[in-house]
Amino acid sequence: MPQSKTVSIRMQKMLVGISLFLFVIKILAWFISDSVAILTDALESTVNVVAGMIGLYSMILAAKPRDREHPYGHGKVEFISAAIEGTLISVAGLLIIYEALLNLKNPHQLHQLDVGMILMASTGVINYLMALYIERKAEKEHSPILLSGAAHLKSDTYSTIGLLLGVLFIRITGYAPLDSWTAILFALLILRTGYTILRKSISGIMDEHDESLINDIVNVLNEHRKPEWLDVHNMRVINYAGFYHIDCHLTVAYYLNINQAHDILDSLTAILSEHFQERVEFFIHIDGCVPESQCGICRRVDCIARKEAFQEEIIWTADNILSNQKHQF
Repeated sequence: MPQSKTVSIRMQKMLVGISLFLFVIKILAWFISDSVAILTDALESTVNVVAGMIGLYSMILAAKPRDREHPYGHGKVEFISAAIEGTLISVAGLLIIYEALLNLKNPHQLHQLDVGMILMASTGVINYLMALYIERKAEKEHSPILLSGAAHLKSDTYSTIGLLLGVLFIRITGYAPLDSWTAILFALLILRTGYTILRKSISGIMDEHDESLINDIVNVLNEHRKPEWLDVHNMRVINYAGFYHIDCHLTVAYYLNINQAHDILDSLTAILSEHFQERVEFFIHIDGCVPESQCGICRRVDCIARKEAFQEEIIWTADNILSNQKHQF
């Protein structure tokens, strides 16, 4: 198993363990106080635990090598797992709103809010520190599951802070209905988090265009551009949970033999492989240049078939690299 996948799985196990520990604390805080607002956090932690376990299974599956049935590997399962987590978060938000509305209709007495607040405050601190740690690891490992988990922990922290302020206000004023209204407010924030995670995961499943990723590739190619690379066009990039598949056309001098053209192609893929730390594969089609329309943008000084002098280099952008057309004036 690759080292990066081992690290991600270890982080996910830690995330599941912490989520389970925080869930127990929050259930205890709710049991002591009987506060619907605190129940909000407890229900969200239930989602954390379930989603974390699903995420752990999917990461183990995603780490398996490609096989005959899955020639591109199993990485897409991480996006599916993140979609399930987003769905569960949204369901939890709806359940919290339902419970809060019932409590408004049939209010009940709150108990020992001070103890409940102390327990909730401790979970907020642990959540935030874990979120920062896991987020750094997730960005390094390019793991959508860990990123969604870190985002969820941060959201949970902000919810806890808001809920604590609401419970504190209830403690000071004695206005019990505020407990339910506070729960509804933060249930709406939970729904927003669920939608965001679900939206990003569906984007990954559907191979939606990633503008920032394309711009990153364009910047790398422009920085290391060689005269032998006349143009790169018809580029498509698929993200398999941190492992990338790049498909494009590379235009080179039409008179080169196969070995010469392949050497030029290797120089391009080597640069991108280094940039993506080997988490990339390529399917690149080599095109021959068209002297009548491309000599003006070609910087090769040793060209044996030039029909006109070099005029101006075309700067590569996301638009002309994605376009299925050779670059020309």
